[in-house]
Amino acid sequence: MRVAAIDCGTNSIRLLIADIEGTNFREVTRLMEVVRLGQGVDKTGQFHPDAIARTLAAVDLYAVEIAKRGVEKIRFCATSATRDATNRDLFIEGVFERLGIRPEVISGDEEARLSFMGATKDLPAADGPFLVVDIGGGSTEFVFGTESVEAAKSVNIGCVRMSERHFTGDLPDPGQVAAATEDIDEAIAQAAKLVPITKAKTLIAVAGTATTVAAAALDLPEYDRYAIHLSHIPAEKVHQVSQTLIKMTRTQRESLGYMHPGRVDVISAGSLVLSRIMRATGAAEFVASESDILDGMAWSLV
Repeated sequence: MRVAAIDCGTNSIRLLIADIEGTNFREVTRLMEVVRLGQGVDKTGQFHPDAIARTLAAVDLYAVEIAKRGVEKIRFCATSATRDATNRDLFIEGVFERLGIRPEVISGDEEARLSFMGATKDLPAADGPFLVVDIGGGSTEFVFGTESVEAAKSVNIGCVRMSERHFTGDLPDPGQVAAATEDIDEAIAQAAKLVPITKAKTLIAVAGTATTVAAAALDLPEYDRYAIHLSHIPAEKVHQVSQTLIKMTRTQRESLGYMHPGRVDVISAGSLVLSRIMRATGAAEFVASESDILDGMAWSLV
């Protein structure tokens, strides 16, 4: 069966088209557009009209791709920013006009379940229990389990939200870094009340912040998802990368060969989130996974 999964987060919207037969999974195409749907949502509680326009323009592109590829089933999930926006119906109806389906505004728990399914599919159960950490634009999910989710918590410390809240200039000053760190640590402590974050055998980190930090740690000349997928990144390297990114100017971050243009202004805050998670869990390393909620959504269709 040929399926399409669309994941619309706070920072990016992504499309995966795959053929799935039984346990066989073949990726047909995978696309991403950085649309920053969550622009200003943390402050205003609403979608900005420009953000909706950018996102629906990407949906137009995806609609063409879906029609061209002969997709049989579609699932469209919207996450943190859409949960928070009081005017979400403008976005939902815009998607319906283009694709004939309405996005599911999924809960943090469902987001966690799908991320866990996608992230652990390529790993043997013997590597569990797993802690899957999904650092998005608006929120971060902590998901613990071996073959299924045993505990999960979503907290509002995504890379866009932390950047808008704390890193307002080009180079954050020590006070801003300290305030962001306090905010992040407080949210991690909330998650730790429900999720045994120090008990996992394997820490898996998914989504663009984690894979970009992995690219930096691996010193890749350009972004290479095949080199990044299932790479093991030591905690000390994560802390070093985070400190380096925080001290770089926008121009310096833009010049990095592996840096997606849409992550330039949020990667510093995102890397700090990952660094603080590594400290809180005590994990010696994380496994970077290119399989995430999008893959979990695709599997859920069959």
